[in-house]
Amino acid sequence: MQRWRDMADIPEDWGRGVVTIGSYDGVHRGHQVIIGRAVARARESGVPSVVVTFDPHPKEVTRPGTHPPLLAPHPRRAELFEGLGVDAVLVLSFTKEFSQLSPADFVVKVLVEKLHARVVVEGPTFRFGNKAAGTVGTLAELGGTYGFEVEVVDLYERGTAGEGEAFSSSLARRLIGEGDVVGAAEVLGRPHRVEGTVVHGARRGRELGIPTANIDTVPHSAIPADGVYAGWLIAAGERMPAAVSVGTNPHFNGKVRTVEGHALDRNDLDLYGQWAAIEFGSFVRGQETFDSLDGLLARIADDLRVVRERTNEG
Repeated sequence: MQRWRDMADIPEDWGRGVVTIGSYDGVHRGHQVIIGRAVARARESGVPSVVVTFDPHPKEVTRPGTHPPLLAPHPRRAELFEGLGVDAVLVLSFTKEFSQLSPADFVVKVLVEKLHARVVVEGPTFRFGNKAAGTVGTLAELGGTYGFEVEVVDLYERGTAGEGEAFSSSLARRLIGEGDVVGAAEVLGRPHRVEGTVVHGARRGRELGIPTANIDTVPHSAIPADGVYAGWLIAAGERMPAAVSVGTNPHFNGKVRTVEGHALDRNDLDLYGQWAAIEFGSFVRGQETFDSLDGLLARIADDLRVVRERTNEG
């Protein structure tokens, strides 16, 4: 898959193709339907498929300080796009100047002059251009003017028989914030993941014989509610069942919120300075304080038993 960080990176001889545009944070199941349709249309026509996305999130530019919790950083999104069969991804720098392009100017500069779109595939709520003035209706009108087709794909509903909420990034963020990582995985189509560099922490886990990888997560990451989770630690080329702790460690009067993972049966890992990820499988319990160290250790032993049972299933 080709990866372009700017329109200048697009090859000059790039031909016509099928394009879809969006923030696509999380690449959830609704996104997967839209992107999958774009890939299918491209293959039917024997042309490439292109995903256009933005960095930073448009809200950070149009309303500074309102960046929504991040479901997946751009490198992870690119991996997910590639897994869906996308041929190229264009990450546009979303600046104030860019945000002020009219819908027509956006279409001409991006879809017509650079990507030579034959078909554009979008969801029904897609908006674009200055003050999000452009709709899929606007896009279809401009497609008639500039010679490309627009296909609108409905998003799946969460639940049965059309009941519940449509799959969306905001729904995934809400569920994650509530600690409902099982529900979030239903929306995303996979376990929610956070990632970053492994850094030194208070080293209490190591002192207790239960070493943890303390993840300095990517800025704005969507972090689940405080508590203990069953999940997986992904590091050094391995995906290992892990007990995951999110919070401030109240038993030790902690003040800094951390995300830490203990890989089951692995006391041999030295991951400091390495990139790692944690995937959340299910919520085990909320954070607690204990009357004694023995009480804490007994609860940790119980947590590890639960995590082992749950991760053996997944």
